[in-house]
Amino acid sequence: MKPAAKVSAFDRASLFEQTYEALLHHVLGFLGSKWTFTTWRALSVTFPSNVATLSRDRLGMPGGSRVKVTTAVILAAGTGTRMRQADVSAALTSQQQSMAESGNKTLIPFERPFLDYSLGALADAGFKRICLVVSPNQDDLVAHCQELETARLKIELAVQHEPRGTADAVLAAEPAIGNESEFAVLNGDNYYSVEVLKALRALERPGLVAFDRAGLLARGESNLSRERMARFAIVQVDSAGHLTGILEKPDSATYASLPEPVLVSLNCWRFSPSIFRACERIPESERGELELTAAVQYSIDELGESFKVSTSTSPVLDLSERADITAVASHLEGLELDL
Repeated sequence: MKPAAKVSAFDRASLFEQTYEALLHHVLGFLGSKWTFTTWRALSVTFPSNVATLSRDRLGMPGGSRVKVTTAVILAAGTGTRMRQADVSAALTSQQQSMAESGNKTLIPFERPFLDYSLGALADAGFKRICLVVSPNQDDLVAHCQELETARLKIELAVQHEPRGTADAVLAAEPAIGNESEFAVLNGDNYYSVEVLKALRALERPGLVAFDRAGLLARGESNLSRERMARFAIVQVDSAGHLTGILEKPDSATYASLPEPVLVSLNCWRFSPSIFRACERIPESERGELELTAAVQYSIDELGESFKVSTSTSPVLDLSERADITAVASHLEGLELDL
């Protein structure tokens, strides 16, 4: 039989390759972390070797080198409940006051809108493509993105039609992501340092960057207090550095009893497309929302997905309420942006 013609590594539009990759994702999702090199060889001989090589490269399988993720989904459709709450102690400019009242945290103005700083860090870390998840009434944010001049980033928009939680927001990005092999998911109201974003790109599989509570406090370069971090989910990791579970907002007694190091999640994720299936299948939480943490747990328990955890003490800025604005401004002051 005549061997299959060699396929260019840049031929992303190949229907056969896309179909093969989709099938492979389903197979590996079923096998979970138990697949072996022998299993991979058995799978690959069924298909043309050129396609198997491409998919090995893009999926990080034995025999191929992983391409670092270059697409990031930014969750920016939140209603900004805490930001809209009045705070007479917060010293804000009139523009900051007006934007805070709208709850649109990504457009809180400093020297530039907050979103621009996040985009600059993503570009500096090597990301090329951004999918911004917005709500239907964020016309000002849409207009800002349309007017923004970017040489290093391509920005696309996805709409979350109802505020049904973070997992639903990730689902809203699925049409834009398409058959992208892996992608990052980040909060729109956090500024992650370039160091953190590079660590996320350097992961060789789905995973997250988790933050060492004591390390963040010791460095003092974030606006995160110990009390603030008590709001965040706790990351549980096994001895091999893989995520085993997420403890969502533990009560004060549980939180105080946790042994060091305590790792917290600020939604700094790297996912494969299997996360979309998890987001579709989870039930609503007690708050009536589809929670991303629940989708991750479903991926581990039901889909056999394995998440690698990278630990960091690099600074993260949190823009949740009006009292944060002054502190965030001091950290962003003078920061040069190249989008």
